[in-house]
Amino acid sequence: MSRRSLRLLLLGLAVLVTAGACLGSAAFAQGAKPKRGGILNTVLIEDPPGLIIHESATVSNVWPVSPCYSNLVYFDPLKPLESADTVIPELAERWSWQESYKNLVFFLRRNVKWHDGKPFTSADVKYTFDVAREAPEQPARFRLSARKEWWTNIASIEAPEPYTVVFHLKRPQPSLLLMLASGYSPVLPAHVPLSELRQKCVGTGPFRQKEWLRGQLVELERNPDYFVPDRPYLDGIRYTIIRERGTRLAALQAGRLDAFVPLEMTRAMADTAKSGAPSLVITEIGQNGSDNVLLNHKRAPFDNPLVRRAVNFALDRRAYVKSVRQDGAVIGAALMPKPMGFWGLGEPDLRSLAGYRDAARDKAEARRLLAEAGFGPGKPLRLEMVTRTSPIYVDLASFAVDQLRLVGIEATVKQLDTSAWFPALARREFQIAANLTAGGFDDPDAYLVENYKCGSSRNYTDYCNEAVDRQIEAQSQELDRAKRLKMVADIQRTLEAEVARPMLGWRKEYFAQYPYVKNLVPHNALYNYGRMQEVWLDK
Repeated sequence: MSRRSLRLLLLGLAVLVTAGACLGSAAFAQGAKPKRGGILNTVLIEDPPGLIIHESATVSNVWPVSPCYSNLVYFDPLKPLESADTVIPELAERWSWQESYKNLVFFLRRNVKWHDGKPFTSADVKYTFDVAREAPEQPARFRLSARKEWWTNIASIEAPEPYTVVFHLKRPQPSLLLMLASGYSPVLPAHVPLSELRQKCVGTGPFRQKEWLRGQLVELERNPDYFVPDRPYLDGIRYTIIRERGTRLAALQAGRLDAFVPLEMTRAMADTAKSGAPSLVITEIGQNGSDNVLLNHKRAPFDNPLVRRAVNFALDRRAYVKSVRQDGAVIGAALMPKPMGFWGLGEPDLRSLAGYRDAARDKAEARRLLAEAGFGPGKPLRLEMVTRTSPIYVDLASFAVDQLRLVGIEATVKQLDTSAWFPALARREFQIAANLTAGGFDDPDAYLVENYKCGSSRNYTDYCNEAVDRQIEAQSQELDRAKRLKMVADIQRTLEAEVARPMLGWRKEYFAQYPYVKNLVPHNALYNYGRMQEVWLDK
């Protein structure tokens, strides 16, 4: 695009969008005047698997790394329910949609510096998302571009001026703005090799890396050159790595931690923590995280649809809510249901589906299907269920194994460390797996494309239906919200009928922190509130 064409584009009739709230505008949202200083002590359940968020699919990476980086746009840290209306500027000062949501133009902040003192420009934005989408002309590659499918609708990215960047899309896609606001989508420095960024974050965020002692802690310190005036308030953040669940909980109760980590806290743990430390503040909110069972569609016995259907009938969703999550979850299909989210199927839609009906009736149907597939008391189906070595995963796997036993399937649990877990899923080295999946934000494009489209790297079951692919494409560009909601409901019913990925339910977050921690507001998507630029300590 020439400079003249760019000027015409920017002076056109398209509406220029500027968020009503800017970073730093909500410092007084919780009342008292913020205090400067102090170290926030929080926790990790394991070492981060590297420090590049784009290569990651775990909060163990996003939670400690988010404060180092910035996005083009970000979800307002003080608004717990995310939507297009809560997106605010970060590295972009403002943005403009063009050509009916086919071009998205960002106008960038000036005088922003990377932690090493180099200037931030539009070239960094183009570099980051060209690498993420594996653009042919970009030689740099992530080890795993965990959300490559998010960016497949981008035709090209243009940086015509140092402080302007244009995303050209193949078709309309309003959700692109939400993708860019997710904590999964920080902008990386083009001048620092990826191999270095895996060990040390070099960002533009409110905090910079001080130390990473593997197996012990990740420590960040205040960035004195942060582009938002008077932020951050904290002097630093310390993420202590505590691998054992009981030890983490004891550290919280004893006051050695100021705040916990998203994902980990179940309802039962929250009750225990509160009983031992009554002053703790526990916030219940959606997590945009599901518990599900992965069936490898291309590997025996799950290449047989009868066996897939049998497993689906065997899993009692309501028993899962009661026993595994102690009522700290709700049943739901492929998307998070109301009131935690917007797009999921409601209870009336679920009542007629396999696994959501009467448990005895569904298990009888599971035994019938297994017999039809050639399995029974004289020839039991034996499986190895893999899962991640984390208690919240193992709890789910143990429940699933017990449910399968009730219909005559003999299964054992095999645990994998995080370093082995995600590669095993990527290579499809499993028959059946107990899995937790969280979306980057509450929108069908964050979940359906990534987990269900043919050939998607994170479509771990290798489910493939080209008609569903076309439906996913169609809903993505539908601008009428009511029409889109109906289209998305139809897709979810098909995914359930075809046992694309048996869904058990959607977890609630029970985020724990002490009352002196201010402006750390949990969101209904667990990856999007870790920036910490507004957090302060009232002590």
